[in-house]
Amino acid sequence: MTLKSRFPFLRQDVAASLVVFLVALPLCVGVAVASGVPAELGLVTGIVGGIVTGLLPGSSLQVSGPAAGMTVLVYEAVSTYGVAALGVIVLMAGLLQLAMGFLGIGRWFRAISVSVVEGMLCGIGLVIIAGQLYAAAGLKAPETGLGKLTGLPGAFADAVGSPEALISLAIGAGTVAVIVLWKRLPAKVRTVPGALAAVVLATLASLVGDLPVATVEVEGLLGAIQPPGAGALGELADPAIWGTVLAFALIASAESLFSAAAVDRLHTGPRTRYNKEMIAQGAGNTVCGLLGALPMTAVIVRSSANVQAGARTKASRVLHGVWLLLFAAALPSTLALIPLPALAGVLVHAGWKLIPFRQVGLLWRGHKGEALVLVVTAVSIVAMNMLEGVLIGLALAVVKTAWEASHLKTEVIDKGAGPIQVHLSGNATFLRLPKILDSLEALPQDRPIEVYLSGLHHLDHACRSALESWAEQHSAAGTAPVRVTSDEPAKAAAS
Repeated sequence: MTLKSRFPFLRQDVAASLVVFLVALPLCVGVAVASGVPAELGLVTGIVGGIVTGLLPGSSLQVSGPAAGMTVLVYEAVSTYGVAALGVIVLMAGLLQLAMGFLGIGRWFRAISVSVVEGMLCGIGLVIIAGQLYAAAGLKAPETGLGKLTGLPGAFADAVGSPEALISLAIGAGTVAVIVLWKRLPAKVRTVPGALAAVVLATLASLVGDLPVATVEVEGLLGAIQPPGAGALGELADPAIWGTVLAFALIASAESLFSAAAVDRLHTGPRTRYNKEMIAQGAGNTVCGLLGALPMTAVIVRSSANVQAGARTKASRVLHGVWLLLFAAALPSTLALIPLPALAGVLVHAGWKLIPFRQVGLLWRGHKGEALVLVVTAVSIVAMNMLEGVLIGLALAVVKTAWEASHLKTEVIDKGAGPIQVHLSGNATFLRLPKILDSLEALPQDRPIEVYLSGLHHLDHACRSALESWAEQHSAAGTAPVRVTSDEPAKAAAS
């Protein structure tokens, strides 16, 4: 059996893997630096996402690695518990994902309100942009999301008075400009991903001009890896850390499975098997936790690049992990040449892409309730933190759904002669009982009344009992009794 017959799409997959590698490299490093951990740990997560998760069944063309969407949560965890505890948190989150996958919970993530997920990404995007603007200027960012936003005017004033900060900002702004304008260049030039080109150009400019900008600190791959020790495992005795573990598991799972649904729309190959994909993500995060690395999720930017580059099988994503491993082993010192404001520019652009401007407009025109959920989730994440913001968004989505599920319309038709007709439509639940009774009790007692229930999708016991009680008591003496029927008016008249 020849190599071509055994791997018929090897050429396409190798070419796609190189593209994905070039897209992933600056993002892996940038996400790690923004998360407050050594840059090499971002590469470790990318390697595990490619080789471990990439080999497992679930989604054939989806690519996993460190994600900008987890940056805020990871930074909060590292600030609270330290880098040493990160591995324990990721390990426990991975085991939780494995349990959810084996229990068949993966497919239920598709039931999470899209507005909550979009709001989560919007809030994360805002916090990333605000935080990385400080990094682009070489300044220390405030700890909270709200502090980052409110402190921007003061930070800008400080930057204007510092030549070093202005040079650093120029590097960051130039990086963003290159990424944005790269899409307008000829197709042959665009075979090199814009983010990588921007980082390379910023690095060259910094070296040639001998610019006074901070660069990535390099520890070496083996030096950066910190498997959880006894002290880190002891952190699990703190009940508060389990909230962070749960947030890691749920948010990483939701982002991965929503990404899978989006990637499935980009190709005609095998569809994602959600529970198996959950297991694959859990296995990857378990390994990342054992290595003390960043958490992973499936990432739509890398996944769409994989599909667009012509990938046909999972070999492309596995090979991208191999290329990351070779780079980390052979050329780790090149990371020390990369200016931090260039990575900040990459993440500012990534954060901007997380904000769903178009979806907010569409939702506001067609579903104002969903738009409200999105905005409240985003604002809550900025004002408080990731976990509390997402929980508030989920709670609001549940309240909105309960409100819509109890929607009821009461229509009264009085033609001046004959019985008064009352048409109930929607869902008659105890939540709407006061409104129903207010409408019915306002009807005259000296006229015959017919109440039609044919338009109801649901009538609970409390409403049925209240209707029967009102019908018995409403009519005055000598008046035809109230008639409550599920028939259409025409059928009721014919009978």
